[in-house]
Parts: sequence; C-alpha cells; structure tokens
Amino acid sequence: MSAYSPTGMARQLASGLLSFPVTHFRPDLGFDEAAYRENIGWLSRFGAAGLFAAGGTGEFFSLTPAEVEQVVTAAVQEVPAGLPVIAPAGYGTATAVEMARAAERAGAAGLLLLPPYLTEADQAGLAAHVRAVCAATGLGVVLYSRANAIFEDTTVAELAEDCPNLVGFKDGVGNVEKMTRLYSRLGDRLTYVGGLPTAETFALPLLELGVTTYSSAMFNFVPEFALRFYRAVRDRDRAAVYRYLNEFVLPYCDIRNRRAGYAVSIVKAGMKVIGRPAGPVRPPLVDLDDAELAALADLVERVPEE
Repeated sequence: MSAYSPTGMARQLASGLLSFPVTHFRPDLGFDEAAYRENIGWLSRFGAAGLFAAGGTGEFFSLTPAEVEQVVTAAVQEVPAGLPVIAPAGYGTATAVEMARAAERAGAAGLLLLPPYLTEADQAGLAAHVRAVCAATGLGVVLYSRANAIFEDTTVAELAEDCPNLVGFKDGVGNVEKMTRLYSRLGDRLTYVGGLPTAETFALPLLELGVTTYSSAMFNFVPEFALRFYRAVRDRDRAAVYRYLNEFVLPYCDIRNRRAGYAVSIVKAGMKVIGRPAGPVRPPLVDLDDAELAALADLVERVPEE
C-alpha cells in the first residue's frame, strides 16, 4: 500500500521538479535492470519531488506491460523513503486498468494515465476511460492530456467531481486558452504538471496558469542545471531563465528537433555524454548520429552556471 494518499501525492509533486528517468537497455535491447537500479539511486540524490518510472522519456511505448511492472518495481525498491514513484498506465481501457492494478502491487505512489492507443475518441469516451482506471485503483491519478486524448475543461471538471483520486493534470498541448479555462474552473483542486517536450521552454509562462512543476527530461544528465532552471522559474527570475534558455535549452532543442522521436533519443545521448550510458533506444526510435552526439557533448561541456 502506498505511503501517500492521492492528495498527499499531488501536494508532493507540486512542491518541486519532477524526474522522468530513462529506461536502461542492453545492446540486445533487453531491460538492463542492474544498470537501471544503480541509476535510480544516483538520480535520487538530487532532490526531485517525484520520480515517474517508465514514462514517455522511459520509453513506455516500447515496453510490454510485464516490463513496465518490472521497471516500476525496481524504481520503488531503489528510491529513498519519501520520494514517490509514479507508474504509467495506457493503451486500451482494459490494459490501462490492469496496469493500474500492477502499479499498486508494485508499491507505486501514484499513476500517470497516458493517452489510449491509436484511436481517436469523443470526450464522453475519454471520460469513461478515465473513470474506469480511477475506479480500479486507490492510487492518485495524474491525467495526461496529449495527442489523441486532449481533454476539455468541462470534461476534466466532471471527472474531478466523480473521481476523488483524480488529483493531477499533465499538459502536453501548450494551449494557453485551454489551460486558462481549466485553471479558472478548477483552481487548486488539481496539481498541474507541464508535459510538453523539453518542458523548460514553456515553464515560465505556464507558471502563471497554475503549472507549478514539470517533467524534466534533461534532469537525467544535467540534474544540477535542471534544478537551477526550476528555481529560477519559481523565483520568477526572468533574466536567469532567459539566459539559461539561450545558452543551453534552445540549442539543445535545435538538436532535438532534427528528427522525430529525438525528444527521447537525445536524453539517452546525454547519459552517454556524461559517462552514464543507458544503452540504445528501442525501435521505432533511432539514436543520435556521431555528429549530433558531438554537438550535444559540446553543449553539455558549456552548461551555464549560476
């Protein structure tokens, strides 16, 4: 049973930066559990508010449900006391329900509900999907609005009324009007998480819309910088934020934008650059080429100081 109530988990996530670790693979693309466990221990030293195992950066979409449970279990066993592990659930409703129950068995503190697989859906169908998952678990659920599962503020308000353990909303769209409507309607009923690729780019403007935290992929390989950036955002230190954007984040995004899927691949490349390799990405993703890896290494070498 989780040490966190749903609302307690949500408050904890809102209190700081969120870690989305990569999933380690061997050259044969099997899960490298020993390396993953060691890395979770290393990452846990830097003071993230929550750790999302097997999330998007952790290649959830390339893992089997059994592998997801294995990854989540390993993370739960390696984190220090007080650091909540949030597990993923996704695909069709029946599979997402099974994954929610597996997360609870593994000792996760909460659940990140990713978009359903492939098909488009009406708001009523998306709402039924969320209700089924929330009913299947006592864990707090963070809803990820992205891709084929973009939730209207009215739908989220109905779900928040019907599902007491729906405690968070992760924005993967970046639509200012939608976030304004949602925050105006629900206020502090939910914890709001920034979830766009390279969330640092959007962190300062979204802070004004109640998004107090975000998923930092670069926390994997430049954790001290990621935390400095987050503190500058929370302090509304615009000068520091824009210096960090210009000197590191935007050049990083320029490399990331060279190919589809590089939002994940570049993070594993960053791990390689700092001497903590996590193995290759699984297909359908591809790894950075040698020139891109060299450009990233040069950028990391020049990571901004305070």
